[in-house]
Amino acid sequence: MEAYKKLQLARKSNRPTGLDYINHILTDFFEMHGDRRFADDSAIVAGIGRLCGQPITVIAQEKGHTMKERTYRNFGSAHPEGYRKALRQMKLAEKFGRPVLCIVDTAGAYCGTGAEERGQGEAIAENLSEMMTLQVPILSLFIGEGGSGGALGLAVANEVWMMENAVYSVISPEGCASILWKDPHKVREASDSLHICPENLKLLGVVERILPENDWEQLWQDLPLLLHQKLVELSNLSGSELSESRYRRFRKMGVYGE
Repeated sequence: MEAYKKLQLARKSNRPTGLDYINHILTDFFEMHGDRRFADDSAIVAGIGRLCGQPITVIAQEKGHTMKERTYRNFGSAHPEGYRKALRQMKLAEKFGRPVLCIVDTAGAYCGTGAEERGQGEAIAENLSEMMTLQVPILSLFIGEGGSGGALGLAVANEVWMMENAVYSVISPEGCASILWKDPHKVREASDSLHICPENLKLLGVVERILPENDWEQLWQDLPLLLHQKLVELSNLSGSELSESRYRRFRKMGVYGE
């Protein structure tokens, strides 16, 4: 499928959101709020629940469905306090030995004046650094848009999975077109150049698994067990082995053989 068409599918308002995934695959979910520094960010839903009976920490970027929900959730674009809330929950997961599931769906981190004043770049950078050394398994699942550092702030994981109509990119195609061609209308060319589709990213070693979207009822039945099996497999590694595997995973990206 053409990359631009896949981008349009990833942005459709009727796609399941982070909360939809939480409600379908987890039981006993308890949401936890705030970053203990400034405020609670509604673009990030974080808490603890059970996946096939296993306690896990889940952190999800939530866009909402209706305009009222999307406005409340800031269209899934988190402020710095959202990333700090996420990191707070990840550190609690490490303390209590719980694996972490991150559900990614954002066009990018919020770039307003207030977010910059409160340290948006620093908050994302701190997540990248801390997630690399976290001593529990991390799995990131891309369910829609995965844009720029806003997505990467929840994607320093042992494995990254993507829905077949999700995208993942260093910059939005519109932003790329504006920078490279000085023409925001060259979105199709930018989408192809950025290799935003799961199939391309899997070939490049950026993601490990692509999940089909042809039967959602079947997916809701299968996904909890697939995630549980992978997290149990990762849990057999020691904390240092998990951190080292994360480091190796990112170091090999962009390295080509003869």
